[in-house]
Amino acid sequence: MACVGVFAFVEGSGKTKTFAGIVIALLVLYLGVTAQRGVLLLTSGSLVGIVLGLSLVVLPIVGAWAMVREIIFGARIQSMADEMAASGELPHDNYQRTAAGRINRADADAQFATYQRAVEEHPERWQNWFNLSLAYDASGDRKRARSAMRDAISLKAGKIPAHLKES
Repeated sequence: MACVGVFAFVEGSGKTKTFAGIVIALLVLYLGVTAQRGVLLLTSGSLVGIVLGLSLVVLPIVGAWAMVREIIFGARIQSMADEMAASGELPHDNYQRTAAGRINRADADAQFATYQRAVEEHPERWQNWFNLSLAYDASGDRKRARSAMRDAISLKAGKIPAHLKES
């Protein structure tokens, strides 16, 4: 519950990029310390120490890869959102909300059909996939939201996703 409060405060204060930078710096520090401890265990000479040390070196590499991948994903989304906002194509957040601030699911589902229809009519437009991703997110389907956003990013880069080639 405390994390939700922190995120709500940060979003409300408009310091999301600063907060993200601090979290990234802390994660880099954590990954570095973890890798350093892994190197110490690798030099211990015992089999258990070497196995644990190897895992403590590999895990930060995987963590760094995932962090960089998410940062790139977020930067691409932000760039696309900025472009759509400049051209007036970014949809307004006019969803009804609960007292707790959550999007009313029925309202989100009702507006979803508009964005889905746009994708069906013009699947080659990355803007339609971007909007569909926002609609999925508003409806609570994060997995499909990320998938639609990956399609938008691919189309923006001039690449046609494999599942669109088939249809």
